[in-house]
Amino acid sequence: MRKKWAVMGLAASTLLAFPLSAFAAAEVTTAEVSTGLNTFFVFLAFALVLFMQAGFALLEAGSVRMKNAGHVAGKTILTLGIALIAFWAFGFGLGFGNGNGFFGYEGFFLSGEGMMGSFDALSGLGIPISMMFLFHLAFAAVSLSIAFGGFAERAKLSVYIIFGILFTVIIYPIIAHWVWGGGWLGAMEMQDYAGSTVVHLTGATAGLAATLMLKPRLGKYNKDGKPNIIPGHNQIYSVVGVFILWFGWMGFNPGSALSTLNDGFFTYVALTTNLAAAAGGVAALLISWVVFGKADIPSMLNGVLAALVAITGSCAFVDVWAAIVIGLVAGIVTFFTSQWFEKAGIDDPIYAFSVHGIAGMWGAVSTGFFATPELVEKTGVGSPGLFYGGGFHQLGVQLLGMIGTFIFVLVISLLILWIMKSINGIRVTEEEEMMGLDISEHGSYGYPEQMRALGEDARK
Repeated sequence: MRKKWAVMGLAASTLLAFPLSAFAAAEVTTAEVSTGLNTFFVFLAFALVLFMQAGFALLEAGSVRMKNAGHVAGKTILTLGIALIAFWAFGFGLGFGNGNGFFGYEGFFLSGEGMMGSFDALSGLGIPISMMFLFHLAFAAVSLSIAFGGFAERAKLSVYIIFGILFTVIIYPIIAHWVWGGGWLGAMEMQDYAGSTVVHLTGATAGLAATLMLKPRLGKYNKDGKPNIIPGHNQIYSVVGVFILWFGWMGFNPGSALSTLNDGFFTYVALTTNLAAAAGGVAALLISWVVFGKADIPSMLNGVLAALVAITGSCAFVDVWAAIVIGLVAGIVTFFTSQWFEKAGIDDPIYAFSVHGIAGMWGAVSTGFFATPELVEKTGVGSPGLFYGGGFHQLGVQLLGMIGTFIFVLVISLLILWIMKSINGIRVTEEEEMMGLDISEHGSYGYPEQMRALGEDARK
C-alpha cells in the first residue's frame, strides 16, 4: 500500500512540475502575459456578441406570425454564414485595412498573422489579427441582423442573400472605416465607443430602406390608412430574446475596452450600460401604461433595447447619472416614434428603425452633450460635451457623423434594392405571403402540427 501511494505521489508531483518547468523554460514576459489576457478577454467578448444572434432569433421569431417564425429564426444562421464569408473576403479589409479617409484597400482574404501590417488601426494592444477579425465580424453580423428586421414576413430569401453580401462588403465596412478604421470621422475624433452609429444606425437605416421598398404587409392597413395590429405569435420568445441580447451586450460595450487592464475600465462601461438599459425599460413600460391604459410588454422590451443602443456609443464617455438619462430618453422616444412610423404607413414589423435607428441617432449625439472631461481624457477620443464646458464642437462632430452615415447608408441601400427589384423583384407573391414564408420559401412550417390544425379549421 505504501509503495502504491509513493508511486501516485511521484506521478502527481511530476504532473505539477511539468507546466512550471515549461513556463520557466519559456521565460514568459510581462508583455506576453498582458497580450494573452487581452486576447482571451476579446475572445470572450466575441463569444458574447456572437451569442446575441440567438437573442435576435428568439426576439424576431416571437415578434412575427407563426407561419413565418421558422423562416425568421433560420435566417439568423444565414446571416452569420453570409457575414463570415463576405467579411473575410472583402469587408474586413475595406473596413479596417490601411487606406484613405473613406475605405481601406489592404488586408483582403485574411490569411494569417503576417497580415497585421495591413491593419495599423488595430495594432495597438498586440492582439492577434485573427482575433480582431472575429471580434469585428460579430459586430458586422449584428448590424446585418438589424437590417434584416426591415425585410420580415415579405422579402424573398434570395434578397436576403444578395443584399446581405453587398451590405457586408460595401455598406457596413465603409461606415466602420470612417469611424474606427482610420477614416475621416475618426480623424475628426467622433465618439462612438461600441457602435451606436457604426453598428446600429447603419443596420437600421438599411432596414428602413427595405421597409420602404417592400411596402406594408398584406392586411396591415385598411383602405382609410388606419393600421391594424399584427401581433407576434410568442411574447415569451421575445422576452427571452431580449434577455439574451442584454447579456450579449456585455461583450458589445465592455468588450470594446479590448483589455482587462487599464484599471479595469471595462467594469465602468458595464455599469453605465446596465443602468441605461434599466432606465429605458422602466420608462417605456410606464409611458405605455399612460398612453394605452395598460402596461405593454413589447414596449418595455423595445425600451430596453433602445436604451442599450443609445448607450452603446456613449458608455465610456458619460457619467453614471447621464447614462440613466440617455437610457430613459431612448425608451420614451422609441415608444412614440414606433407609433408615429406605424401611423405614417411605414410597416416595420420588428420596429428596427425606431429601436436601432432613432435610438442610435440619440446615442450618437448624446456624447456631444454629456461627455465628461475626465472620461474624454481617459479614452483619448474627442472633446468634452456641451454641458461640461466643451462648447458645440463635439456636438457638431457627432451630428455630422450621424447625418453622413444616415444619408450614405439610405442612398446606397435604396439603390441596391431598386436594382434588385427592377431585375427580379424583391417581394414574394401575395399567395406566398398568405401561405407564410416557412412553407413558401422552405417547404415546411416551424410549427407543422399547429399550422396543419389551422389549415384544417380554415377548410371547415
